[in-house]
Amino acid sequence: MVLLGVLLLVVAGCVCVVWDARGGPRWVRVVAVVTITAGELLRYSEKHRRRNDGRSRSGQD
Repeated sequence: MVLLGVLLLVVAGCVCVVWDARGGPRWVRVVAVVTITAGELLRYSEKHRRRNDGRSRSGQD
């Protein structure tokens, strides 16, 4: 159920991003900004995690 809820939030966020690009209301713009910001934060944290994982593995060889 939790996974389904997260999936619905992601889909709703993507819909709001597209709707905002076509000129939606103000609340859609807010949801779109939150969605894009969350995606950027996830991308940044993934890059940071990969970089740290690579260092820890190379140090153990």
